[in-house]
Amino acid sequence: MKKKAFLTAPFLLVVSILSGQGEEADFMRSTGKVYVVVAVIVTIFIGIVLFLIYLDRKLTKLENQINDND
Repeated sequence: MKKKAFLTAPFLLVVSILSGQGEEADFMRSTGKVYVVVAVIVTIFIGIVLFLIYLDRKLTKLENQINDND
């Protein structure tokens, strides 16, 4: 449950920001630039999530090595 909330929170934030923009959002949508912004945000978010998964695996491996040596 916590993982789903963690993953959906950024998407809800982006939607709420885009829906509250008014004329600026309509201009961005009409020119297609809003999709570029959303794509960049999603790419950054995916990169951060992948880095955290990598870091977690590495830390788990180090913790297991420490526990095996004790």
